[in-house]
Amino acid sequence: MLDKGSSRLVSLNEVLPNAKKGQYAVGHFNINSYHWIEAILEAAQEENSPVIVASSNRLVDYLGGFRLIATMVNAMIEEKNITVPVVLHLDHSDSVERCIEAIDAGYTSVMIDGSHYPIEKNIELTKQVVDYAHARGVSVEAEVGMVGGNEDGLISGIKYADPQECLQLVTETGVDALAAALGSVHGPYKGEPKLGFDEMKEISELTNVPLVLHGASGIPLYQLEKAIRLGHAKVNVNTECLLAWTRVVREYLNNNPDTYEVKSVLTTGKEAVKAVVKEKIREFKSSNKVEKIKMGAY
Repeated sequence: MLDKGSSRLVSLNEVLPNAKKGQYAVGHFNINSYHWIEAILEAAQEENSPVIVASSNRLVDYLGGFRLIATMVNAMIEEKNITVPVVLHLDHSDSVERCIEAIDAGYTSVMIDGSHYPIEKNIELTKQVVDYAHARGVSVEAEVGMVGGNEDGLISGIKYADPQECLQLVTETGVDALAAALGSVHGPYKGEPKLGFDEMKEISELTNVPLVLHGASGIPLYQLEKAIRLGHAKVNVNTECLLAWTRVVREYLNNNPDTYEVKSVLTTGKEAVKAVVKEKIREFKSSNKVEKIKMGAY
């Protein structure tokens, strides 16, 4: 149980089981610059919601490495007096070594993505990460099936997760959260997505672990709400934040062609990201859940 007034980083295990029981989801929002950390944390604090701050594996080195990211997140939590639960998560790691590096740097959660391997290899990689992470109080997310679109540089089609493979992976690895690919894609959608709700229900009941929905940007609200009811306790959003940031920055520069004040430009973008994060938190129904979590209401 979280201590009242705590601002320490937590693992997925301190927020996702509560969300699954309460039929809401905790938002996962990717960092694309350090201003985004500020936007995400401020939004979560104002909404009184737990939040997952994530760095995509492909952007870690661009952002300065695992230790710098962890240091910045912790410092911003302290400086801004953030009291809601915050998870620092590595998204879509392609190797055991990168997961270990993130854990050693202070991340409280990691995703090992072995979904492009046969299930036996996926289980082998996931088990190695789980063994290392759990010994250090860190949570692990894994993936079965293939989310469509551009996934950390890998372009792929949709490959639905097999329910029995999901059960096998969860049983043999003890993973804490499962991303079961069921029709979502990374990046903008062409037409309305069609999620596999029957498979979703089966996997949720078989595995009994919190599910993770990748590629949530652009999924209609009624589908999101149904996915959450069927066990998705973690919902990943990135594209909508990127589109909002790009749109307002472009508008600002077009409307102020003589500007060269970096602070004004970046603050405009930061506020756009913050607005999207707050909107998503409300859609996921995690607003004002912190006190209930702290009191052990779930």
